[in-house]
Amino acid sequence: MERSHCLVTGASGYIGGRLVPELLRAGHRVRCLARSPGKLRDHPWAGDAETVQGDVTDADSVAAAMRGIDVAYYLVHALGTGSAFEDTDRRAARIFAEQAHSAGVRRIVYLGGLTPPNVPEESLSPHLRSRAEVGRIFLESPVPATVLRAAVVIGSGSASFEMLRYLTERLPVMVTPSWVHTRTQPIGVRDVLRCLVGSAAMPHDVDRAFDIGGPDILTYREMMFRYAAVAGLRRRLIVPVPVLTPGLSSHWVGLVTPVPTSLARPLTESLRHELVCQEHDIARYVPEPPGLPLPFDEALALALRRVREAQVATRWSSASVPGAPSDPLPTDPDWAGGSLYQDERQLSVDASRVALWKVIEGIGGDNGWYSFPLAWAVRGWLDRFVGGVGLRRGRRDAEHLRVGDSLDFWRVEEIEPGRLLRLRAEMRLPGLAWLEMYAESDSEGRTRYRQRALFHPRGLLGHAYWWSVSPFHAVVFGGMARNITQAAAKGMSARGASSHADRARRPRHGRQAGR
Repeated sequence: MERSHCLVTGASGYIGGRLVPELLRAGHRVRCLARSPGKLRDHPWAGDAETVQGDVTDADSVAAAMRGIDVAYYLVHALGTGSAFEDTDRRAARIFAEQAHSAGVRRIVYLGGLTPPNVPEESLSPHLRSRAEVGRIFLESPVPATVLRAAVVIGSGSASFEMLRYLTERLPVMVTPSWVHTRTQPIGVRDVLRCLVGSAAMPHDVDRAFDIGGPDILTYREMMFRYAAVAGLRRRLIVPVPVLTPGLSSHWVGLVTPVPTSLARPLTESLRHELVCQEHDIARYVPEPPGLPLPFDEALALALRRVREAQVATRWSSASVPGAPSDPLPTDPDWAGGSLYQDERQLSVDASRVALWKVIEGIGGDNGWYSFPLAWAVRGWLDRFVGGVGLRRGRRDAEHLRVGDSLDFWRVEEIEPGRLLRLRAEMRLPGLAWLEMYAESDSEGRTRYRQRALFHPRGLLGHAYWWSVSPFHAVVFGGMARNITQAAAKGMSARGASSHADRARRPRHGRQAGR
C-alpha cells in the first residue's frame, strides 16, 4: 500500500479523533489542522502526528497546512453556528478545494451524509443539503475527490448511537414521531474508518461519491427493538404520533437524551427521508475482510462493550459546542479586558496531593460535583430549556481527563496532572466563565486545595446575572470546596485502612511462616 502524507481536519471531533491513529497504523504520515492545537496534545497519538494551527475558513492557514500533502481529509462542518451555517460550509469547502489544487494535493476525502434519491435538494433538511453541496464542490474541483456518504453511524460515543441508546434505555414505553417508520442503513464506525483510510490509496482516475452502509436496512423502530435485545432490556412499546414534527421531536430527544436540541434537530430532520445505499461500489477499491461490514447487532454489541469497559476513544461531544466561547482566560485579576468577577476559596486538606488530585480529576459525570446536587440539576435543566448542552454529557472516561474533553456543561481547557484542572463553561451564559481547581502545598508542606470561579460578564445582563447568583456561591462553591477536601481525606483514610488490613493478613516470619 502506498504511504501518503495526510492532512486531517476535524481531528478534535468524533470521527477525526479516531481516524488519525488508524492512518498512522496504516503507515501514513499525518498532519492535523486545528483551531486550538492544545486540544489534541493529550490524545494517545499526539506525539506521532504533526499539528498546525489554522481554520478552514482562513485561506492562508489552509495553504500552509497543505504544503507537502498527498491526501487531504475534510471532516468539519459549520452546523449549529447560526442561520448562515450553509454559507460558512460553502465558503470553507471552496477554500479547501482551491488550496488543495494550488498545493498539488493528490486527493480530497470527504465524509458527508447519505441523501435520498429523487428528492430535490431544496426539499432536504439544511443539514443534508449543506453536506450534499460540500460534496459537490469537491467533486467539481480539479483535485480528484472521494466523497463518502453515510447515514446513521453506530459506534461508542457517536451522537446517533447515544440518541438510540438513551431513547431505548430510558423509555420502556415511547410516544414517538412518525419518522420511526423510515428506513435507513446504519453503518458501524469501524467500517467508516476502514473506508476513510482505504480512500487514501484510490487510483487517480477515481473521482466520485460512494454510498457506504452496513448490511442491514432497518427502520428506527426496528433499531430500537434490536438495541433493547442486544442490551438485554425488555421489549419496548413504541406508539408513533404523526403530530410530532422534526422540530418538536428534536426537543423531545434533547429532553430524554444527552444530545442537545441543536444537534438532535439535524439528526431527526435527516430521518424524514429514507436513507438507503443505492450502490456498494466502494468494495471495488477498499477491500472488505471477512465479517465486514459489521452487521447492525454486532456494531451495537461492540459499542456497548466499549461504553461498559470505559474504552470510548472519542465522543460526539469531543468537538467544541458550536458558538462556544474561545476568548483567552483572563489570568490577571486586573485584566484589562473588562470586568472580571471571582469567587476564590482555599482549604487545608488532611490528605496527600495525590489523593486530592484523584478527587479533582474524577469530578463530574456519575461522580457529581461535590456540591448542592439540586442546584446543579436545576442549572442543567435551565440550560437545556434554552437550548444548551445541559448537565448530561457526562465524561468520556470515569477517572482520567484530557484537554478538550467535555465534562457535563464544561470543557477541559487546561490540565496539569497533579496540580491544575481548568474548565471552561459551555452552558448558555451572558458572559464567559471558568472554574479552576488546584492541588497545592503550603509553606509548611501541607496539602492545600484552591478553587477559583471566574466570570467575565457580557453587557448589563452579564453583571445582573453574576449579582443574582452570587448569594448562592457560599452553598454551591463553598460546599464544593469542603466536600472535595473531605472526599480526599476519606479516600486517604480508606487507602490507609486497606494497607493496614493487607499488612495484617501477611504471614509473619518465624512461627506463623513455619506452620
